Amino acid sequence: MRDEAVDAMRALNEVVERLRAPGGCPWDREQTHHTLRPYLLEETYEVLDAIDDKGAPTLREELGDLLLQVLMHCAIAQEDDGGFDIGDVADVARAKMIHRHPHVFGDVAVDGTAEVVVNWEKLKRSENHPRLSLLDGVPHALPALAFAQGVQKRPARVGFDETPSVQSALERVHDALGDVQSMAVSVTAENAQGQDWTQSPQRHEDAIGELLFAVVALARRLRVNPEDSLRRRSTAFAERFRTLESQARADGVDLHDLDIAEWRRRWRAT
Repeated sequence: MRDEAVDAMRALNEVVERLRAPGGCPWDREQTHHTLRPYLLEETYEVLDAIDDKGAPTLREELGDLLLQVLMHCAIAQEDDGGFDIGDVADVARAKMIHRHPHVFGDVAVDGTAEVVVNWEKLKRSENHPRLSLLDGVPHALPALAFAQGVQKRPARVGFDETPSVQSALERVHDALGDVQSMAVSVTAENAQGQDWTQSPQRHEDAIGELLFAVVALARRLRVNPEDSLRRRSTAFAERFRTLESQARADGVDLHDLDIAEWRRRWRAT
């Protein structure tokens, strides 16, 4: 790391510690690890947004905001007896990376990235904080698609994969879609007969959940990140809809007054 970068890190950390110190900022002094949770999540998503299409200057700024959150948590932690500071965090991360990369820092030979991943899992289990389950490292607070990807990938790393090929994953999608189609037919029939089909929400959720889980498995086999894929598709839809809205304003049209035929005409024209 260049000397200027070290100086900049130290200066930023000193700013954070000053904000937390007596006579510092009242708001910053009131914060705890728990109260900062939403800000950490927000800054993380802003970094992801910047990675997508905002360019290097924006990414640099957003990474700075995320780094600020890390330093705030470290400043809070060091105020407690037996706490830690940013140096302790860096030491733990450095030791972990060296231990988990013996093919770089040691004399272990590996044959490609797949073997690196297998070794990584073995080394994790040998560390001081063994987990009862491979899945313990997948945060339940992740977005649902990312959580599904995580709980599928961890067992696959040690040899258990419900869909070990693209074809098997595709078959699982077809099976799940068939169940959803059957459910939809049943709902349509119940609705036509005036029955209250909303009385089976769990059944509907389970069917859709199975389909989404299968789609995540297929995405994984195709080396596609389902979270990124859906975000990209959703963003494309949002941008197209905003274009439709903009054109409607230019035409002096109130979208609330459109019938379905006009909606479709305008949508196709965007």
